[in-house]
Amino acid sequence: MIRFNFKALSACALSTALAATVSTVLLPMTPAVAQVRVLPDFTDLVEQVGPSVVNIRTLEKVSPRSAPGGQFDPDMLEFFRRFGLPIPNIPNGPRQSPPPGHGQQPNQEEQPRGVGSGFILTSDGMIMTNAHVVDGADEVIVTLTDKREFKAKIIGADKRSDVAVVKIEAAGLPAVKVGDVSRLKVGEWVMAIGSPFGLENSVTAGIVSAKQRDTGDYLPFIQTDVAINPGNSGGPLINMRGEVVGINSQIYSRSGGSMGISFSIPMDEAVRVSEQLRATGRVTRGRIGVQIEQVTKEVAETNGLGTPYGALVRGVETGGPADKAGVEAGDIIIKFDGKKVEKSSDLPRMVGGTKPGVKSNLTVFRRGASKDLTVTIAEIEAEKTAAKTPEKTPKESKMAQAMGLELSDLTDAVKKELKIKGGVQVNAASGAAARAGLRQGDVILSVANVAVASVAGFEKIVADLDKSKPVNILYRRGDWAQYTVIRFNP
Repeated sequence: MIRFNFKALSACALSTALAATVSTVLLPMTPAVAQVRVLPDFTDLVEQVGPSVVNIRTLEKVSPRSAPGGQFDPDMLEFFRRFGLPIPNIPNGPRQSPPPGHGQQPNQEEQPRGVGSGFILTSDGMIMTNAHVVDGADEVIVTLTDKREFKAKIIGADKRSDVAVVKIEAAGLPAVKVGDVSRLKVGEWVMAIGSPFGLENSVTAGIVSAKQRDTGDYLPFIQTDVAINPGNSGGPLINMRGEVVGINSQIYSRSGGSMGISFSIPMDEAVRVSEQLRATGRVTRGRIGVQIEQVTKEVAETNGLGTPYGALVRGVETGGPADKAGVEAGDIIIKFDGKKVEKSSDLPRMVGGTKPGVKSNLTVFRRGASKDLTVTIAEIEAEKTAAKTPEKTPKESKMAQAMGLELSDLTDAVKKELKIKGGVQVNAASGAAARAGLRQGDVILSVANVAVASVAGFEKIVADLDKSKPVNILYRRGDWAQYTVIRFNP
């Protein structure tokens, strides 16, 4: 029999525990993995860039009888007066209209229209701001940080990019340094200087929340959490090197104030626009005459593309550059001048930045294969009016009714007018067809990439389809051939 000496074991255990305790105490402390980062100090940046930021006030000439002062809440008026802010469309106290021949037209007076910001682009007085800051202004007043005021001349404004350039007669001004936007990183500290609510030289700071944010056709915005409010528009977004990387342009807000989401125009895009404005007073952009949308997973699968990318052509302008080049509704544009089109919003920027008259290469994906086309870039112009609605010849179609469509054959006269060989007229659209965007007056040209010649032909094509899968529809609306997808079981 084995006997245990419990006293000896207890002493041994105690000795081991004490040794372990002593060794634990004697071990050096493990250094912390995370390092504490010191918050940035913006004081030097403010001193460096602050003198280059200006306040912009705009005035408009209105009739005294048109001043809508009675529609404002008294508390709101008191807020504006207490902080010395211009009251929208309200004169600063009663004024007497000057007599004829004394500078202003009879029964007109200059009233504050708006307040914004800007920054000095060149030492000889070129100033950059937002187009919406100076839009519709009869007079633009620029105030420097040293309190000097100048009347500014609007050199040019581009509403599509929201960039404007104004000029004051001055020399030796402190111009900003333009930064490289490609070096800007998400999470990087940035600073804004402007005149929120008319409060001049206000400084706010935050970080870059995202880049390449799509909120417009021609600009991939910089998103930040910098506090931007009305009046900050046109002011600079500044990196920690004291360089301007963007123009503060938009905010996301439900209340009219900052909610931590603001958007800035990338400086490289703004500079390109400003160069054209300074040279010609306007901006020229290219166009090819297509309506596009994002390529979804379903569209990519039904067309055999695989991975969703590129720009889906929903419509082609009849007689436009793309139409002449052979682009068809339903094509997926995957390359422009050899550059891959990752998403649909890339294409307008690529085409818009191309000089009108230039011949460019398009690569489209059509019915399972790539095809190269050559298109001559045209200049952006007003949209054409749609052609008149074709005549209706009612004809019953059971398959069409299951899709929510009422169809009829086209007459020879309508086909000749529209310059098409076949198709069927949409007399009414509901259910799945309406959800896909079809409506009365549309002409369906093909279903599942098969041309439609008549209602009977439409019936035969649809009868053979797998109703569990979406089907693509090519249709004509006015001068535009367009593309959509109908889902039988949404």
